[in-house]
Amino acid sequence: MRFASEAATGTVFAEEVLILRGGRVIDPRSGTERVADVAVDGRSVVAVAPSLATEGATVVDVTGLVVGPGFVDLHSHVHSIAGQRLQALDGVTTTLDLEAGLMPVRRAYARAAADGRLLHYGFSASWGDARAAVHLGATPAADLHASLKRLGDPAWQRSSSPSERAAWLRLLESELEAGALGIGVLMGYAPRTDPDEFLDVARLAARTGTATFTHVREIIEADPTTPIDGSFEIVRAAAETGASMHHCHVNSTSRRHVDRVLGLLDTARSNGSRVTVEAYPYGAGSTAIGAYFLAPERLDAWGLQPASLRLVATGEQIASVARLAELRATDPGAVCVVSFLDEDRPEDAALLQRALAFPDSIVASDAMHVEWPDGSTDSREWPLPEGGQTHPRTAGTFSRSLRRMVVETEAWSWAEAFRRCSYLPAQVVAGFAPAARTKGWLDVGADADLVVIDPATISDRATYVDPTRPSVGVRHLLVDGTFVVRDGAMDVGAFPGRPIVAALA
Repeated sequence: MRFASEAATGTVFAEEVLILRGGRVIDPRSGTERVADVAVDGRSVVAVAPSLATEGATVVDVTGLVVGPGFVDLHSHVHSIAGQRLQALDGVTTTLDLEAGLMPVRRAYARAAADGRLLHYGFSASWGDARAAVHLGATPAADLHASLKRLGDPAWQRSSSPSERAAWLRLLESELEAGALGIGVLMGYAPRTDPDEFLDVARLAARTGTATFTHVREIIEADPTTPIDGSFEIVRAAAETGASMHHCHVNSTSRRHVDRVLGLLDTARSNGSRVTVEAYPYGAGSTAIGAYFLAPERLDAWGLQPASLRLVATGEQIASVARLAELRATDPGAVCVVSFLDEDRPEDAALLQRALAFPDSIVASDAMHVEWPDGSTDSREWPLPEGGQTHPRTAGTFSRSLRRMVVETEAWSWAEAFRRCSYLPAQVVAGFAPAARTKGWLDVGADADLVVIDPATISDRATYVDPTRPSVGVRHLLVDGTFVVRDGAMDVGAFPGRPIVAALA
């Protein structure tokens, strides 16, 4: 450390030390909020005090602004510079693809490092890719687009034989040994599989000290014939195996039954199970049009119709069952937006609010890549080229949550907001990912992953019509001590993102 303490007012700093001066500093780990200076030296926070000497340091005045640890997104499918830039202006410093994951994970990490990333990144072991490798003989290529195309294949969706199950469990274990951040389970895309398979996945997570991140299968209200209620399946597996289990986007899999599901999860946690949950503040999801639950015969289960679906790439609203069937046959990997709640209806908006307000509910985006009319899914240009399409949650999840829960309704304090957006998500993986242990909080020794927010202007601007409009109100964003956003402007030459990997005991 280059200086002694907050009492050492005469300390002279080295030129590379940065001081954020006079901000409203939030540490969600301790639940504290105070006006203070924050000193950053390299990749670490080295002092937080009411008044630090500034001689020799670079000083940025943040008076009147909120300073906290950058947001940790556990559920981002953004594997691109374009998408990460939208997330950076939403306050995110770490993006982890844990629901789906990629395989082989070493290739996923190597590709991200070679391309360059402005935010920290990480991947889980992909249950879907492992099953596809065994069931279909597919060669995983750490490619989300290829995985999306396979989602509707019935051969992938079926239950495994004992030998097949043993084979893909071995693949998953080898991925964990290679640094994968737990196991991503897209159970909702293969919802008729034998529930014993999921128990085996949970046992693997428990044995390796990692976690599962699950898009649950159909809940009983949507499909009375389901082999097991999707949310109860997580609760049962956590209780029987002791594994840490994360319930992805509870709002979109529970929809109008979210109160029942949240009650189930609350009881499980009260009984000592390690179950965590996430939500995002939108009444529409996004997935491949070939997904099991978007089959024409399945739409009624959720009160959907073809017109509830809109293709991301072209903006086409699906006009008929025949058109839906055609697209599922010819382009099953095409990404669509699925409207499941009407955000303008007070009753539906209240459901989204309750999912976010649920105790310890984590904010996670389920962000998707940006697509342009020529088929490209990335760009180094900034501002982004015209015509890009995605779900607005890619650009607006965190600022929208802050606007609604802190600014408008005061349901959260700033300390609580940072706890749900930064500290709690980091803690989900901190037990097996050492790099996460110094993220999500703000005090001496924390990583210099910081967001500085203007509380008077923080807001999402992305809409379903114009989904790539960046959020406003993120004044500065530091990743590993490097400005990615400064004075509201993107530094297009900054690529300080580093891999977050697991280290098994």
